[in-house]
Amino acid sequence: MEQEKEDSLKKAPIGVFDSGVGGLTVAREIMRQIPNESIIYFGDTARVPYGNKSKDTVTKFSKQIVRFLRTHDVKAIVVACNTASACALDELERESDIPIIGVVRPGARAATEVTRNGKIGVIATEATIGSQIYNQYIKKLKKNVTIYGKACPLFVPLVEEGLWQDPVTDEIAKRYLAELIDCGIDTLILGCTHYPLIRSTIGRIIGEEVTLVNPAYETARELRSMLKEAGLLNEEAPGLGANKYQFYVSDSAEKFKQFANSIIKYGILSAKTVNIEDY
Repeated sequence: MEQEKEDSLKKAPIGVFDSGVGGLTVAREIMRQIPNESIIYFGDTARVPYGNKSKDTVTKFSKQIVRFLRTHDVKAIVVACNTASACALDELERESDIPIIGVVRPGARAATEVTRNGKIGVIATEATIGSQIYNQYIKKLKKNVTIYGKACPLFVPLVEEGLWQDPVTDEIAKRYLAELIDCGIDTLILGCTHYPLIRSTIGRIIGEEVTLVNPAYETARELRSMLKEAGLLNEEAPGLGANKYQFYVSDSAEKFKQFANSIIKYGILSAKTVNIEDY
């Protein structure tokens, strides 16, 4: 009986949420790195962006989404949004009896490991930069570093409009990144889950001598370790026909589906709309 319960728990899905589509870069990394796991993804497309909202508002939204994900009996939750990780993660962890992981800590850890000159740049939303959360985590891990934060609010709408390789995105990136180049950073954290989608543009402008840290990749790695340690890693591939990846949004399901299919090549058959205010 105990073994059955344990097996059932291992096969339970992982909940992943974001303010919109950016968290799909995290979901994609989980699919690549932990292919036996099932995912329930929620994108808060009705209330995006989170980056210009207050801490209290982001925390309230995050709690509603966690309540929704819990109705699907998820075994762990990934806060695949830097802003929500910065504003709400501590409170979500305190109130949860299942593992919860954000994207900030894994990204901060990776940056401290790869920097050579101790100058680390962070690009993110205004809320994430304002929270100083990356600074706090990095300083805990490595005291003798200097962190340069830069809010890049226009990157999210540019990504969501699909302007990944466009002269407009190039021009905005040059403006945002100029002062970080002047600071002589050797490591740059892509502190918003949308940013990996314009990684090639950022990398080209910031220069090849700067190491780009993708917290989406690092979060999937950390999630795998966390699940293994907790005895929750699913070692068996789901059976044929199993509904392995399910996607939910708070608005514009069709638009989300089209965007998601351009990022994830695993075939997103549908995205269902949920009234998240009910939770």
